[in-house]
Amino acid sequence: MGRRRKRSEGQLDGLLVLNKPSGPTSAGCLNSIKHGLGQGKIGHAGTLDPLAQGVLLVLLGQGTKLAGYLGGGAKVYSGTMRLGIATDTFDLEGTVTEEKPLDGISQEDVREAILSWKDLTEQEVPAYSAAKHEGKPLYELARKGEAVPVKEKRIEVYEVEPLEIELPFARFRVRCLAGTYIRSLVHSLGIRLGCGAALAQLTREACEPFGLDAAHSLDAVLGEPERLVERVIPLAKMLPHWRSIALSPALAGLVKNGTWLPAGETGGPDLPGTEGEQVMLVEEGGAPLALAQAQVKDGMLRWGILRGLWETAPAT
Repeated sequence: MGRRRKRSEGQLDGLLVLNKPSGPTSAGCLNSIKHGLGQGKIGHAGTLDPLAQGVLLVLLGQGTKLAGYLGGGAKVYSGTMRLGIATDTFDLEGTVTEEKPLDGISQEDVREAILSWKDLTEQEVPAYSAAKHEGKPLYELARKGEAVPVKEKRIEVYEVEPLEIELPFARFRVRCLAGTYIRSLVHSLGIRLGCGAALAQLTREACEPFGLDAAHSLDAVLGEPERLVERVIPLAKMLPHWRSIALSPALAGLVKNGTWLPAGETGGPDLPGTEGEQVMLVEEGGAPLALAQAQVKDGMLRWGILRGLWETAPAT
């Protein structure tokens, strides 16, 4: 049996809501925190392009186990596009592939085109993206000059709001399904208007349920290492939109042994739930125990364990 990797001294468990600056990559920000603040186990719940700034959910220690349950929330972005230009990356950091005048295009035309994003159900994945083809990121193929397959993905735009429009620039705000490429929304708008468009600036205002109001700048995080503990949201509070259920020591022991607990009316006053509901199970003292979902098993509604969160003793 293999040894567990030794936990680094000072390793924290939880979530750091980072206000990523424009310029560095998401991986670069994480590496700065990893090496500068001694957080050997670190990850994120949804990357941002180097051009983009705003909410980046940084997961620390045991918090990395919750990546799949945080990254799927709706995202809110505000951004600025430049009309009359198209690039290979769909943003202004790429190589210009086409320039056209804005003759005959009005502010109202642009406003209507932005509002039409709500009608989209699919979008083209940018060639310069981390989406993969046969195990390789598309951006690797694009940088080598190789043919990049056209990929499309399902999207949903829940809300969209045109903001200031002063041609050739237009600002907007959009709330959308996780994984939506805002660069592609802008690129497709440029095609529909016939003039081209590229993303000039982008801010992620929220990875629901966390927004910029809960975020800390990278400079502050790195410059005040003594305040990292207070800035990290503990494991038990990383899913504030999920209900928590406290278990007795006896029931907690059953969960650690992989037992599915009864839910619904038969589960007792502390364990009722509805089919499909997801909750965080905690021990009496509040320590996170597991993520669970109410599922039908053997003809009965039960709490099935999605992810164990309890600490285990290190191997000797």
